[in-house]
Amino acid sequence: MRVVVIGATGNVGTALLRTLADDPQVREVVGVARRRPDWSVPKTTWATADVTRDDLGGLLQGADAVVHLAWLIQPSRDESVTRATNVEGSRRVFLAAVAAGVPAVIYASSVGAYAAGPKDRAVDESHPTTGIPSSFYSRHKAEVERILDHLEGEHPDMRFVRLRPGLIFQRDAASEIRRYFVGPFLPSPLVRRDLIPVVPSAPRLRVQAVHSFDVADAYRRTIVDPRARGAYNVAAEPVLDGAELARLLGARRVSVPEGALRAAAALTWRARVQPTPEGWVDLGLGVPIMDTTRVRRELGWSPRRSSGEALLELLEGMHDCAGLATPPLEPSAGGPLRLRELVTGVGRASR
Repeated sequence: MRVVVIGATGNVGTALLRTLADDPQVREVVGVARRRPDWSVPKTTWATADVTRDDLGGLLQGADAVVHLAWLIQPSRDESVTRATNVEGSRRVFLAAVAAGVPAVIYASSVGAYAAGPKDRAVDESHPTTGIPSSFYSRHKAEVERILDHLEGEHPDMRFVRLRPGLIFQRDAASEIRRYFVGPFLPSPLVRRDLIPVVPSAPRLRVQAVHSFDVADAYRRTIVDPRARGAYNVAAEPVLDGAELARLLGARRVSVPEGALRAAAALTWRARVQPTPEGWVDLGLGVPIMDTTRVRRELGWSPRRSSGEALLELLEGMHDCAGLATPPLEPSAGGPLRLRELVTGVGRASR
């Protein structure tokens, strides 16, 4: 198989390239990114393209599958930039795949595409994907789901697959995740389990997580299995809530009103202390707990790491300033002493 991975240098993309390198059914991978990395992996050749403006047809000719991972989390202060890549860029990828006759399109959706739902029971893939309105990330994921709905109806001969994972963690993504969600003011040496004395707890603050390589294995299975179609929830156990985080970190659980969490995020974002607006809090509080029965039963997928193991690996990576030699994951991407993050405005850069 010849597989094209668009957005191949980030958290999931780098894990997927390494996973595909070990699969004998995959003979060639084309890794597509805006900037060519100083990193190599077996079977992969690199191509540069921007999904918002460059011609994608030539890259997709002769492909057996395209995996679309390209997505912007930042800048959180300019939605016109993020939407151009996330929604319109996704549309361009899908239409280019249709025009090139690619048999399978696999898209990185998310738990964030779901409408608000229950936290005390799990929902399957039929739960509405209308998003959480106050989150630009969620709105964009929901819009792209509608684009895929339309294309599925128009092209029943093609395989359209969408994975909806929870939070995705790995050690090599630590610097990127710190930069995108925490900002420049958290000293890396302080990110240690024994230096986290308390964790916030709220009834609806319950989320799911999964290791990047386990998500990559789910993508691999959808690529090589011709029966894979439609949506798949992907998450590991256990659900991460205040009680589980307290147990995992050896910390004390402190009840915090949901309004206070939201207000703190809003205040610090507007003050440019950190890059995450309050819509992300709404997302964490709103999205449902997902049932992963379908991906386990139909694709034979199961995670090798628990959600807690994935989170601890991420925290250790943050402490060690871990990363990889790709533009999104490079530990020095924020500049010396993180000055680039500061001078460009916290939450404005989209590196």
